[in-house]
Order: sequence, then structure tokens, then C-alpha cells
Amino acid sequence: MKDGFLNLLKPPGMSSHDMVGAVRKCLGIKRVGHAGTLDPAAAGVLPMAVGRAARFVEYLADCDKSYRAEMLLGFSTDSGDDTGNVTERRGNMEVPEPAEFERTLRKFTGHIRQVPPNFSAIKLDGKRACDLARRNVEVDIPARQVEVRELSLLEMRKGPCPVLLLDVTCSKGTYIRTLCTDIGKAMGLPSTMGFLLRTRVGGFRLEDALTLEELQALGENALLAPDGFLLSLPRYDLAPERKHAFCNGLPTHDRRFEAETGKLRVYAEGTFLGIGRFDRKEQMVSPVKVYWEKKIDESN
Repeated sequence: MKDGFLNLLKPPGMSSHDMVGAVRKCLGIKRVGHAGTLDPAAAGVLPMAVGRAARFVEYLADCDKSYRAEMLLGFSTDSGDDTGNVTERRGNMEVPEPAEFERTLRKFTGHIRQVPPNFSAIKLDGKRACDLARRNVEVDIPARQVEVRELSLLEMRKGPCPVLLLDVTCSKGTYIRTLCTDIGKAMGLPSTMGFLLRTRVGGFRLEDALTLEELQALGENALLAPDGFLLSLPRYDLAPERKHAFCNGLPTHDRRFEAETGKLRVYAEGTFLGIGRFDRKEQMVSPVKVYWEKKIDESN
């Protein structure tokens, strides 16, 4: 069965949707999804889910992410990156020393308020903000709280257009474009994001990511067991005699299990069955998304 996760390296110039089409063609399967959209100009880790594993892609979207980003000084754009129209340009500006930038970066670490860029996929009254912005319709996107867990300055290149190289680890929903422009504003400098490379999504890491050419060579052998990338959910081992009940949508009472109400990775005899939900008040584990199917495991 063609089921599992893929850790793919999206190249610049391809959209996340283009990558879905490429995987469908390569593996000969329609049911393919991705987690954490990357802009076409960006590159890096793009987790994909194939077959029955596609039902778990929503749990990948909640993972934290890591990026390496270029922050360009001296101009700003309407999109927040270097693909947009220049809205401000400043020459012969005095560039602060790295130590001053590092002090500013500390102000953007932790829980911060951030306004997503107008050119984003956020929906306002059912319409994407980027579509409205392209039609020159004014949009008012509310600020929201995100978490920047790590933010460090790797390198500073001075010149006519100074460049900062940043490493960022952040929560879902964080816009690196906005982070770059906000840091610039805090320094009194126009800035925008240059090249963006995503280096990690949860357990999916850049050093393990496959190119489309490598996927073509490996085929189904590239597929990864999904439960290994759902480790943020606690594990629950179901009694073997309740295996088929769980997979048929029936709950199981367990007065010995101690945990808070929430989602679980459910196993029976070492086999991953799917995602369940534990209700502490009812002391009951109920199936949420089932992965195991009897027809591919006749031994049980």
C-alpha cells in the first residue's frame, strides 16, 4: 500500500501545489497532501502525506518550524520580500554594529504580536488577503500572537545593500517576512526578506529531505511510517482484544490510564492504529482517525 509521509526538498520556483502534482505523478496516487505551505520563491523542507497517511497531515501543521533567512537592509517592499514592489529605498545609511542588532533580536524572542503581510493566504470574509492586495483593495489584517523560540544572527555582510543572515525557530503561523520588516522598523531601517530556506518542520529535517529526482529513484521506498512524526502526541497502548473495536469506531473504557483530556497515538501489539482521544472525565479512549486496516494485516 502507498501510505506514509515524505520528507521532500522543495526547490525555488515551484509552489507547494506543484510539489503535490509531482508526487502524484511519481507514485501514481491521487491522495497526496502537504503540511506548511512554502512560498514559490522559498526552498526547504516540505512534509508530504500519501494515501491513508494524508488524514494525519493536520497534526504536522501544529509543529514548530526552523528557517534560515536573509534580511536585506536599505529598502522595503509591499510584499515583505524581494519579489514585491519597492515602497521605500534609502542609500548611504549608517548600519549599526552586530551587537546592536543582537540586542534588537532579543526583543523579538518569545511571545510577540505580529501582523501577517497583506500578500498572504489569510482569509478575510472568505477571500484571501493576497488576492485582495493584488486588486489594490485595502485589507486590515488583525495582529496575532506567535512565538519565536530562537532567533540568532549568523552573519552580517556590509555593502551597498547590507545583508543579515538569521536562524529562526518559531511556532506555526509565524511570518518570517514580517519578522524581518519588524526588526528593521525597530532599528529605524527599511528592510525586507531575501532568500528563505526552511530547515525543519517538527521531526522533518533538511539533512534528510529528498529531491524530486531522489524520490523518482526510490519510489515507494521513500515513504516513512507516519507515527514516527507524531511524537508530540502521547502514546496509548490498547488491549489487543479492543483492536478491531477501535478500528470500527468504538470507544474503550480504561480506568487505569492517567492523562489529561486530549489526543493520543494509539497502538495495539506494537501496531499503530491511528489517533484517539482520551476523555478524562469519562475515562474513555475514542477513535478520531483510524490508520490500520484489517485487509493489510490479516495476521491479526
